[in-house]
Amino acid sequence: MKSGIINIYKEKGYTSFDVVAKMRGILKEKKIGHTGTLDPDAEGVLPVCIGKATKLCDLLTDKDKEYETVLLLGKTTDTQDITGQVLSETEAAVTEDEVRSVVMSFVGGYDQLPPMYSALKVNGQKLCDLARKGMEVERKPRHVELFSIEILKITLPRVRMRVHCSKGTYIRTLCRDIGERLSCGGCMESLLRTRVERFELKDAVRLGELERLASEGMAESVLLPVDRMFSELPARTVLPAFRKLSDNGNALRESHLCASPDAGRTERVRIYDDSGRFVGIYEFRKDQKLYKPIKIFLE
Repeated sequence: MKSGIINIYKEKGYTSFDVVAKMRGILKEKKIGHTGTLDPDAEGVLPVCIGKATKLCDLLTDKDKEYETVLLLGKTTDTQDITGQVLSETEAAVTEDEVRSVVMSFVGGYDQLPPMYSALKVNGQKLCDLARKGMEVERKPRHVELFSIEILKITLPRVRMRVHCSKGTYIRTLCRDIGERLSCGGCMESLLRTRVERFELKDAVRLGELERLASEGMAESVLLPVDRMFSELPARTVLPAFRKLSDNGNALRESHLCASPDAGRTERVRIYDDSGRFVGIYEFRKDQKLYKPIKIFLE
């Protein structure tokens, strides 16, 4: 199968690793990686990289994301979501206006303390593994950005919200922090990831549908080619005489490339060979007058 990215709809009950394992079987492809963990009870967009596109996993993990979540006020748990052990329960004696005011106060940046039940590693150990042993270790707060929060519905003690946030944001921790600021506690009741970078919920494919497409030899119909991830970058083509240089991932000079109105720009470009194959992303180094490879994706 060609390299690329498939926008998978991760369903409840699957871990992100489960999705990758199932896709390896469906696509008969070993080199597959996901772009950001979703908890088993969470669902929604999970871009999965195939073949050479696995080089993009870190890039996509770093992108902004959107979620729809339900905050349940009046309850706290050890996992900060509804699946955990209940630590406290109280009546959510708050008004809708108070809820709106506190929720919206989180828009912008704030320092968020990562939850113990997370895949984050401290001294080489996953926090969730330590938490399951009843251990709690010191964590450093991480700065996260909440670009926007839209309150979709308030039916106390529940608050449905749409959150647009930066990488590294834990929505269940946001729910806990809102509950704490309201002095009644809170936890996350549900989570739906609706977007990761350009990958949207409306385009996501369930595993069952992917299996059907694969059985019909149509799996590539839902595969986003690697070069489409860099469509905002100018495209340059290597002249036939210098194709060996690009095949070997070597640096290129302006004279090695077809003429272009974008020539001489000190920016990254998409490089293709003369047959139209995508080679990779190169960056022009003004001091050396060379296009240096940043990532090579040549099949």
